[in-house]
Amino acid sequence: MNNQVTLELLENEYWWGGAVSDGVFMPFGDVEGNRKLNPNLTPNQANPVLISNKGRYIWSEKPYDFKYIDGFLTVYNCDGEIIKGEGYENLRAAYRAVQEKFFPPKGLMPDPLMFTAPQYNTWIELMYDQEESRILEYAETIIKKGMPPGILMIDDNWQEDYGVWKFHQGRFQNPKKMVERLHDLGFKVMLWTCPFVSPDSATYRLLARKGYLIKNKKGSPAIREWWNGHSAVLDLTNPDAAAWYKGILDYLINEYKIDGYKFDAGDPTYYRNDDQCAVSIHANEHAEYFAKFGMQYPLNEFRACWKMAGEPIGQRLCDKLHSWDHSGLGSLISNGVAQGLMGYAFTCPDMIGGGEYQNFMANSEHLDQELFVRYAQCSALFPMMQFSAAPWRVLTEENNQYCLQAAQLHVQFGEEIIELAKHASKTGEPIIRHMEYVFPNQGLTKVKDQFMLGDDVLVAPVIQKGIRERVVQFPAGIWEGDDGSVVEGPCTKTVHAPLSRLPWYRRK
Repeated sequence: MNNQVTLELLENEYWWGGAVSDGVFMPFGDVEGNRKLNPNLTPNQANPVLISNKGRYIWSEKPYDFKYIDGFLTVYNCDGEIIKGEGYENLRAAYRAVQEKFFPPKGLMPDPLMFTAPQYNTWIELMYDQEESRILEYAETIIKKGMPPGILMIDDNWQEDYGVWKFHQGRFQNPKKMVERLHDLGFKVMLWTCPFVSPDSATYRLLARKGYLIKNKKGSPAIREWWNGHSAVLDLTNPDAAAWYKGILDYLINEYKIDGYKFDAGDPTYYRNDDQCAVSIHANEHAEYFAKFGMQYPLNEFRACWKMAGEPIGQRLCDKLHSWDHSGLGSLISNGVAQGLMGYAFTCPDMIGGGEYQNFMANSEHLDQELFVRYAQCSALFPMMQFSAAPWRVLTEENNQYCLQAAQLHVQFGEEIIELAKHASKTGEPIIRHMEYVFPNQGLTKVKDQFMLGDDVLVAPVIQKGIRERVVQFPAGIWEGDDGSVVEGPCTKTVHAPLSRLPWYRRK
């Protein structure tokens, strides 16, 4: 069995793949370094695939690590066979080859509303004060301010406790009526959920007695520290535990008419290879089980996944800071196109303005309004866009209008995005694409601040503070801009980009 591979890098060869959060470092090849997937400790999607602009790929069914040193790519620390592919014409051909062989699309896609309208998440706006009256106020103000209705996600703390998926009686007086009102306003409603169980609850005692919780190597229920405390973890390799969880979620759908779920956590970092489960699996594979469980619900969202490329799952980028750098806005394009090149086509950037709440709270009195607007513009022509902090509350009216325009642009492109999503469900091709993917061998390999929506719409957001014009690299062809300008490529051109503008161009 071939469980270590070393390839000499070809001239001007660059690679993508591994962990989505590493997208900011892609393409790999210029800088020496090593990346780890065994286990994957990054807070986002990952896939054991590497593809190059020179038509080569690497795949394994098992996790591995890889490194670039002295002009060689070495893939190692793998418990399975490492498979090489080569001889393909370019990046697109290599991607299509590995995707068709190892993670073919299923012909299915998430709920269409995820693509055609903005999403609204209550997290940043309400944080741990998820209350019926405040949720309704948030939703009603969305409509009053002229924002298009779409999906409304009620985030963490709506429930009585982790694992106790019931509306908190002190915060929700009539949740059924609340959901009816949200539906009347034009929203579909999602609830936040995770595979954790609070260890001091009656539910924990029940599940421990039934054997539905993961046990540590000593045979006791594993208690894992995560971002909101210490919890036990459901063993979703146990069909009975999965059936119990599904029964709870189905009840919420049947009783309250909930439309779907945001499946949070489930990261490999919360599992151990020596955990005692119904099925003995690698830590990474628990994320895979969680996603397979969640995709029973067509309206779903995940942040952490392993080997779930080609599946009908909404894939959000991990929580971003309220910043311009690679921890915030500066990561959206590079990580978003990395998702597509790993087979995760149905992608959503993080919440507009940043979804990492502690950072947001620390900066709430000094919110960068320009950054918030550019976040919205960068998200507008992603497959999905998601608001949380209310732009009408945190911005001037002028800047709020720019965010409204970004939301309206997404709706304007809705049918086009849906067609690309349908195409992705059948072919596996990304919805947003790296420039090199669509225009190989035109010198665009390292372009990380613009992307293609399908094959014909070039999107060039501003992702640097204070910039009012930006350089756009145009491939061969005739390009008509949103401002009515016409550019003949290939060329590099500086374009006007005031705060009111998201530059985008359609190939004629």
